[in-house]
Amino acid sequence: MSTTSTTSNDVLRARAKQTTISTSGSVSANQAGGEFNISTDALTITLPEISTETLGMEFTFRNTGADGNNIITLSPAASDAIHGTVAAISSGGVDNKDWINTKATANKGDWCTLKAVALTDWYLTGGDGVWASEA
Repeated sequence: MSTTSTTSNDVLRARAKQTTISTSGSVSANQAGGEFNISTDALTITLPEISTETLGMEFTFRNTGADGNNIITLSPAASDAIHGTVAAISSGGVDNKDWINTKATANKGDWCTLKAVALTDWYLTGGDGVWASEA
């Protein structure tokens, strides 16, 4: 009798692509599913505009800079809004308002995940750290 052992590599296939961002710029819809690590201060990352073709896209952004060093600004398209709560801080859900990891309270490892769940609406599906809506 012969026995065969199989090993699954599902865990390896489930890994999200890690990208380091060191300059302000945009992420594109074809980068959805990726995780973006940001260790440089004062960067603005522009999110792709939500359309029927891009519903469901999801992005994770992580502060990898020193504690108290990085302000990270996530900027939706002019017609899009960010909704939800991270660590008891609620996003205002107002069109064209940024979601910001505040510098003074920033910690290495702060993160948030945004998902396009409706036309013009990004929702926070997870996160940690002190984030605030643009005034």
